[in-house]
Amino acid sequence: MEQRVRLGRSELMVSPICYGSWQLSPRFWGEVPVEDVKAAMRRAFEVGVNFYDTADAYGDGFSERMMGEALAEVPRDRIVVATKLYWHFYEDGRRHPDLSGKYVLEECDASLERLKMDYLDLYQLHSFDPFTPLAETTEALEKLRKAGKIRCYGVSNFTVEQLRLARAVGDYATIQPRYSLLDREIEADLLPYCQAEDIGVLAYSSLALGLLTGKYEGTETFDDLRGRHPRFQGEKFKHLAAAVRDLAPMAEKYGLTIVQLVLAATLAHSKLDVAIVGIKNPAQIEEAAGAMGKTIEREDYFKIRNALVE
Repeated sequence: MEQRVRLGRSELMVSPICYGSWQLSPRFWGEVPVEDVKAAMRRAFEVGVNFYDTADAYGDGFSERMMGEALAEVPRDRIVVATKLYWHFYEDGRRHPDLSGKYVLEECDASLERLKMDYLDLYQLHSFDPFTPLAETTEALEKLRKAGKIRCYGVSNFTVEQLRLARAVGDYATIQPRYSLLDREIEADLLPYCQAEDIGVLAYSSLALGLLTGKYEGTETFDDLRGRHPRFQGEKFKHLAAAVRDLAPMAEKYGLTIVQLVLAATLAHSKLDVAIVGIKNPAQIEEAAGAMGKTIEREDYFKIRNALVE
């Protein structure tokens, strides 16, 4: 049976594993096998994943266009599609933050055109814009909702105080923060606030840029954004890679792969609704989807957390 969870105070019923498409952003990830990614998007639906997340900034519209092509034959009413806006980008490569009411209205139409869809299930502010009053942004989002172009709206990368402000001026239903078993800072304040206010949480980078997959020895080199990331350098990389690989016996105990064990443990947090997983090929989404519905015993959950420290 397909597993679905309600995304916070919204009416969206989504799979706890979400297909993430940041990898279709050459600025950070270099060139990716586009046909493999599109095949993976379609395979996601076949293995029980109905939730897809993208953003207009991923490849300056490239990710949205590829998702629109990939999902063209998938029944629209059986999937939940989320995108984001924040960066006002131009053909010459310039970009700057812009959550002005005018841009929100314009960019929603642009995203819909790229996705080849009539509406968005979830429209998210990719980050906080200090230049635009949030009330102005919210007014535009409400216009879009009343027009039937979006079902609900949320935020990403907001602090708890920024989210508190958002909730004071609008019906923000969700937040997309960074969270993984290596990145737990939001457990102190943001997640308790979301639990109290029934705000849906869909976490990105749930596998910590791939570090939590168990496939690294700690000696690899990268030509994408990981090539500059401290976790993928020197002794720290070797230590973390070994700690993840050492989870293999516990994963075997549950009949899971390391990826599935990590995702199941991530979703075990009492206020983590969805884990977004960056996927590049069909095999990866098949593996990630296998974490849905799996439970981890309390003692093992804390063993995993204690093993994954920097």
